Amino acid sequence: MTHTENRKVNCRECIYYYVTWDINCPYGCKAMGFKGKQMPSIAVLNSTGKQCLLFEKKVKTRGDSSKKEKL
Repeated sequence: MTHTENRKVNCRECIYYYVTWDINCPYGCKAMGFKGKQMPSIAVLNSTGKQCLLFEKKVKTRGDSSKKEKL
């Protein structure tokens, strides 16, 4: 676990977070195997009363960029 219990989990910074093609359930968690309308961390907090314990922060590598090259 790479976060403290009091810290809010941001799914967009987690390696397990993904965006689905399903317009009814756009957010997903690969670690827990579900998708939904809410961010997975909020769904976990609402159902368990605790922050997500499977959160793992993404590590950006040198070549990692959100900009795509034009061909």
